[in-house]
Amino acid sequence: MNWIRQRLDSIKEPFSKGKKYEKFAPAINALDTFLFVPNHTTQKGAHVRDAVDLKRVMITVVMALIPALIFGTWNAGYQYLSQIQETVGFWEAIGEGAIKVVPMIVVSYAVGLGIEFAFAIFRGHEVNEGYLVTGLLIPMVMPVDIPLWMVAISVVFAVLIGKEAFGGTGMNILNPALTARAFAFFAYPTYMSGNAVWVSEAGNLDAVSGETILGKLAAGTEVPYSTMDMFSGLIPGSVAETSTVCILAGALLLILTKVGSWRIIVSGFLGAACMAFIFNMIGGSFPDNDLVNFPWYNHLVIGGLAFGIVFMATDPVSAAQTYKGKWIYGFLIGLFAVMIRIFNPAYPEGIMLAILLMNVFAPTIDHYVIEGNIKKRKNRVKAQVKTAV
Repeated sequence: MNWIRQRLDSIKEPFSKGKKYEKFAPAINALDTFLFVPNHTTQKGAHVRDAVDLKRVMITVVMALIPALIFGTWNAGYQYLSQIQETVGFWEAIGEGAIKVVPMIVVSYAVGLGIEFAFAIFRGHEVNEGYLVTGLLIPMVMPVDIPLWMVAISVVFAVLIGKEAFGGTGMNILNPALTARAFAFFAYPTYMSGNAVWVSEAGNLDAVSGETILGKLAAGTEVPYSTMDMFSGLIPGSVAETSTVCILAGALLLILTKVGSWRIIVSGFLGAACMAFIFNMIGGSFPDNDLVNFPWYNHLVIGGLAFGIVFMATDPVSAAQTYKGKWIYGFLIGLFAVMIRIFNPAYPEGIMLAILLMNVFAPTIDHYVIEGNIKKRKNRVKAQVKTAV
């Protein structure tokens, strides 16, 4: 590591203050802080000092995403190969999936970080580590066969409009990864929905079917998967959203490291379960709607609901900040996600719209929670004064 440190110091010399390339210092400093802990500390004033910085938080989230990403890569290859041949080897499926998934990740990071570096140089501030997670999340929530240029344009929209327009990392009101997916969904609907986008080559080969469970239910066709298939992830879907067990493994890491809010995760699943259970109870009133009569527990393990609640809803920037607000915020996300997927066949994947909606209302939820606490304290003081008198 000392050799790397010395090499970086020599490379950084022309970018130091007063030197020829001082303007481009944020770009080279980003590489430094990616490999090493930043060497600047606070010198005066009262500060809370902690070993946990933004880089460590982002790396922890990336580590939590790895199980879902590995499984999603394998599943992308398996879903395609299993329909055109009798046996599929593990590494064969991984290789087939990687051919599709890895280029999406490369494009996402290249375009997104390019824009981040440009804004850092233009504004004269350091490059933040926030895009480490966003750059991985965007391809993970996309269909496997989406053209790479669509991924690139979606990333541009998410970074420019969803993030930099509000001031950059820590200032955005919407989750950037979901902003990219929403843009792609409405700008290129035929590549983001339907029965030919969730399995590779499903639109080109008659032998390959790519319809998701939500698509089958919305169309009123039979679902050929068991609850265990849904929970394990052996179903078509976006790259990394299918395996609930891998997603829960990531959730456990986020909760144990206190990077993700367990209140949002638990309340999100509770909200979805309650809404689905209510619809199950009144299912007789909607005999032709298979989504209404779909078992409530299966609603929790299909689509992107689990992935969205664990990795999107818990975004510390766009989520509610107060403890009570997190319970309300998460519960409403789960409730609205199931409500949208049941009542609007055009948007069977309701978790995206539910999270973006609650991102907008998160500050309002926190406002009323704080106002409620202030009112309680005032009433408590008044009661104490009356008692003293």
